[in-house]
Amino acid sequence: MESIGVLSGIGHLPVEVAKAAKELGYQVVAVGVVPDVDEELAACADFYYDINIGKIGKIISTLKKHKVKQVTMIGKVTKEVLYKAGKIVPDLRAIKILATVPDRKDDTIMNAIVKELESEGIHVMDQTVLIKPLLPAPGVLTKRQPTEAELADMEFGFTMAKAIGGLDIGQTVVVKNRAVMAVEAIEGTDACILRGGFLGKGGVIVAKAAKPSQDQRFDIPGFGTKTMESMIHAGATGIVIEAGNTLIVDREKTIAMADEHNITILVK
Repeated sequence: MESIGVLSGIGHLPVEVAKAAKELGYQVVAVGVVPDVDEELAACADFYYDINIGKIGKIISTLKKHKVKQVTMIGKVTKEVLYKAGKIVPDLRAIKILATVPDRKDDTIMNAIVKELESEGIHVMDQTVLIKPLLPAPGVLTKRQPTEAELADMEFGFTMAKAIGGLDIGQTVVVKNRAVMAVEAIEGTDACILRGGFLGKGGVIVAKAAKPSQDQRFDIPGFGTKTMESMIHAGATGIVIEAGNTLIVDREKTIAMADEHNITILVK
């Protein structure tokens, strides 16, 4: 049986990937690279290990032990975790990688990790290969259609989200009346939404988009119940996400939550 590796961050997406891989007949070797990985992942993988993202050498040796030739990197690895003292202690191999990169931007670091994996004969897959059904087509997913004012904010917010993505800062912005309330940076999507909702005093729109030159091997935008919970707390009335470039986790539950709170979801 061919093995496939799942390098997992936070969220339910890695579970969806592992289940899809098993249905296709793969043996799944999952590695939780940050704290608080979904507990279900260990139960649905054939082999599971907790190895933090700083231990690149150990991650590679573990994958090679199971003869893994291809991996998918899936789930949220917040930049905040990477910068918390004591959370991630790099090994010698990780230190060498960091010493070669010109900056510490997301794509720079991720591309360096991909290069290291592939130098060992471990191919990094397109994140969406196993979970294409989670990519929504254009349209409104909720019962409520956006108002004209919301559509204007969605258009404006989507443009802003693309702009910050082009600078490799983040993928999410919060807007109100065509003014930016918050921009995602090191704190992650949920904290950005909560901050934007507080500053806008509710009635805000969330916009989430892939980077203009999105690498499909990592950091595909994701949206699910956790994001919806943050939107509810922030008093958001809608969200616009990118068709074909945003993974929706727990789709039915996420849309049901939106409908319950009169939030509109537009896929652009």
